[in-house]
Amino acid sequence: MVRLAYKPSCAKIMAQISSIEDLSNWMHANLIEDVECITADMNGVPRGKIIPADRFLKMVETGRDLRMPEIIYAMTITGDYPEEDIATDPRVIDINFVPDLATIRLVPWYDEPTAQVICDAVYVGGAPVAISPRQVLKFVIQQYKDRGLTPVVAPELEFYFVDKNLDPDVPLQAPIGRSGRRATAKAGYGIEAANEYDPIIEDVYEWADAQELRVDTLSHESGTAQMEINFSHGDPLGRADQVMLFKRTVREAALKHDIYATFMAKPIEDQPGSSLHLHVSLLDQQGQNIFADADGQFSTSFLNFIGGLQAYMAAAMPLLAPNVNSYRRFRKFLDAPINTHWSRDNRTVGLRVPLSDAQSTRVENRVAGADANPYLAIAATLACGLLGLTEEIEAQPPFDGDAYNKAHTLPRTLYDALWRFNQARSLHAVLGEPFVVAVNQVKETELDHYQGVVSSWEREYLLLNV
Repeated sequence: MVRLAYKPSCAKIMAQISSIEDLSNWMHANLIEDVECITADMNGVPRGKIIPADRFLKMVETGRDLRMPEIIYAMTITGDYPEEDIATDPRVIDINFVPDLATIRLVPWYDEPTAQVICDAVYVGGAPVAISPRQVLKFVIQQYKDRGLTPVVAPELEFYFVDKNLDPDVPLQAPIGRSGRRATAKAGYGIEAANEYDPIIEDVYEWADAQELRVDTLSHESGTAQMEINFSHGDPLGRADQVMLFKRTVREAALKHDIYATFMAKPIEDQPGSSLHLHVSLLDQQGQNIFADADGQFSTSFLNFIGGLQAYMAAAMPLLAPNVNSYRRFRKFLDAPINTHWSRDNRTVGLRVPLSDAQSTRVENRVAGADANPYLAIAATLACGLLGLTEEIEAQPPFDGDAYNKAHTLPRTLYDALWRFNQARSLHAVLGEPFVVAVNQVKETELDHYQGVVSSWEREYLLLNV
């Protein structure tokens, strides 16, 4: 396990940008030529526009709008638009992109000096676009603020390095590492196994540091050439921003070395899937963790928060496991939960409570997949917990034993997940009704497309046997 050492970088000036002059000085000091203005769509895909540096400065200085079509937030993973668009306002063709200057960073993998900035989407007049994933998360966070609470989140993100795959019908395989051999064995926490990909990981470290991404530790996970990166704890919006940017970073580092990095939930048969574990705690206005009493005992709020996760998480699965592939991950004994039991330091349950002192008491949501949009996975987790608090839902007793021996209560398909999602009216209110409409529109379109595909499994076993 390797811990990143932080050192000063140009990205640290981000926090000092409070005026157009500061922005201009930062861009000139870094010789910025272009600025990528980006947002995450429903599936977490970065979309936006690339603008010359002088035009970007002029845009910010004059308040001129950067226009984008609202429909980008109702785009499917295939890049298509739903045939019947009911999620976006037909009277509104374009929306405005507003750069969040606190997120401006260098893009370290380009030869030409380039900056990137995450943008919020608003309508003319300033009202937020309710189907924007970043806005959905901000909407949920505001509901906590209204209660005098501040959520704290620490993501853990898993991914695989794989050979370049130019034929979708060919199964993925681990790439050849420094040894010149292709890894075939599982190597959980193996130091030498992680070192096989040192040149790539060193680029990831360097580029993450240049962007001031708060990654903490990296380790080799259970799967062959599977890695996990831990982020330090912090505010949910900032951590979602950083997970999105980190995914870009890892993909680019892998491509530099002529391989792929994939965040598919289940990229390789008979290997563990990749998750996005989310550690969550809540602070009051005095900065105290409300999940534990002074003597370290679990508080009523903590048990209500877990109760909300148990009651609503199955309905929130289209945000935690958003793709047809996501549900291949939820199989017994492959490091993914199949239910929402909770327990102390038990990795077979969906809701793990790590051993800690009172101030660090937290719950780890182990259900979300690495393929989830980080804004929506965090928003869904916080939304379920908030409903537990507001409805005072009692958590089930902590589970003792192997939760794989209990019933599989999470949805097994995206069809099932969408049906449950549509029954959860309380969850809709926390996330926003326009967003719920958009989720259904996007995911139902993707399912219709998927139903038109005949898989290799069907050709293998049905072609000559039925």
